[in-house]
Amino acid sequence: MALVLEQINAEGLAQLSYLVGDDKAGVAAVIDPRRDVDVYLQMARDRGVRITHIVETHIHADFVSGSHELKARTGAPIYGGKSDDYQFELQQISEGEELPLGSVTLRAMHTPGHTPEHVSLLIFDSKQGREPFGVLTGDTLFNLDVGRPDLLGGGTEKKLAAQLYHSLFDKLLPLGDRIEVYPCHGAGSSCGKSIGDRRHSTIGNERIFSEALKQRTEQEFIEWILSDMPEPPRHYPRLKKVNAKGAPVKGCVPTLPPLSPQQFQKMSENENTIILDTRSILAFGGGHILGAINIALNPPFPNWVGWMIDPEKTLLLVVESERDIKLVTEQLFRLGYDNLGGYLHSGMTSWQNAGLPLKHIGEWTVYELNQHKDDSNLTVLDVRTEGEYNKGCVPGAKHIFVPHLEEHLDELDRSQTIATYCGTGYRASLATSLLQKHGFENVINVPGSWTAWKAAKLPVQQSTRTFAQV
Repeated sequence: MALVLEQINAEGLAQLSYLVGDDKAGVAAVIDPRRDVDVYLQMARDRGVRITHIVETHIHADFVSGSHELKARTGAPIYGGKSDDYQFELQQISEGEELPLGSVTLRAMHTPGHTPEHVSLLIFDSKQGREPFGVLTGDTLFNLDVGRPDLLGGGTEKKLAAQLYHSLFDKLLPLGDRIEVYPCHGAGSSCGKSIGDRRHSTIGNERIFSEALKQRTEQEFIEWILSDMPEPPRHYPRLKKVNAKGAPVKGCVPTLPPLSPQQFQKMSENENTIILDTRSILAFGGGHILGAINIALNPPFPNWVGWMIDPEKTLLLVVESERDIKLVTEQLFRLGYDNLGGYLHSGMTSWQNAGLPLKHIGEWTVYELNQHKDDSNLTVLDVRTEGEYNKGCVPGAKHIFVPHLEEHLDELDRSQTIATYCGTGYRASLATSLLQKHGFENVINVPGSWTAWKAAKLPVQQSTRTFAQV
């Protein structure tokens, strides 16, 4: 009989939650639960514990919290930091307050910076002595990174960055190098600048290897953390409001109805409907339904759905295989996409066998793009971030970051062929599907995109000069 400390990874979101407790006492807490909560209930049954506490380290912006789902299933109260932003019943905890879980104790530390109300939780196990052995850092400290202080906006960035500095250097680092770090996110999350691959670390490891923990003055830290900050995903403010209010309880991930091609086509004619095609970029280019948006079911899927898809619209899904339906619906559920109309039964095979119209997107290799890049009737469109673009691009490329593409369509010549590229072709396929949806007839995707361009050692433009790679 011993300490229970289990980490649960939500794929795609790169979100980490925890079951912490004492199996001898039969009690446990869940920290930062995702919305589909069956995983915690099953884990608690397997470990012989009852969930008695639900803790939010902060008001999340990148996924729908499962606290209310879990409270509805267990009756456990929800705990969190002190804030007037919460619009539901919450037991607010202050610095030093403790949550007893048998021989295990969680002690709150107020660690603002990512958000004002943020708390981290020291983990004590009486069987291992009187000192903490670990800390649940939420979005304050990650592997090789720290939480972004710019997500609230409204001029709060410098104030939060200063608070983050003191949370890191005055509270977390003094805990000592042996303390184990259990963060709320791993690599792939946009809650940090560039989170490392490890989902578990130590204060000592981060002190040595994290650029964020390099010795700086407060002002130097503020300038460093706020420099070169990537644009925050546009769904973050929406999810912040959802979680501050308390997400509606649904009970479970929805079961989607399969739709015949005729049903699917009829439903897609409603202007309040979006067709979301989750197949690979090559499959989508080969044949798809007119107006479909391609966001392939790869690890970046949740982030780009959040960026690009209006949650108020009804979604119709096209998948590579019906085995993908479970994963797609789980990921949409975690992001608060509750208006799901159904999916195309038997996929594009049923659509083509029904004799319904197909659209295609041209595909070029990087060698073909290089061959045509100077054609007068061609626009080469780079849809990566500004930071990526500034580090090097295809010579003569026009730049529009893909989330802003629909706002700048009038800057593109519809009479020209538009060849679109990104890092690997993933975002470029999304961009070409958007262009085609808005009536652009001659669109080309470049699979492999910038990664393949560099591998082929083709010419690169940096700033205003062009040179050949060596």
